[in-house]
Amino acid sequence: MAKEKTSEKTTREEFKVAGHEILAKVKELIKEGNARRIIIKNEKGVTLIELPLTFGAVGVLLAPALAAIGALAALVANCTIVVEKKE
Repeated sequence: MAKEKTSEKTTREEFKVAGHEILAKVKELIKEGNARRIIIKNEKGVTLIELPLTFGAVGVLLAPALAAIGALAALVANCTIVVEKKE
């Protein structure tokens, strides 16, 4: 089984946000449209939620994920949002 190399390059950005700012920041990143994956980590660096984004995932498909992120925001004081973007 051969592994396929892709020519797509991705970059990673990290944002430190307070718990109450998580949902707004995630919505902003989704609206920008070039994010491929959003990962939310707690203060210890443990991944709490990973949200893969595709071109077809909009509105209704993202609603459950956004609800989960909203619930998560109530549980964490500070977190890091890692965003993988296409170059």
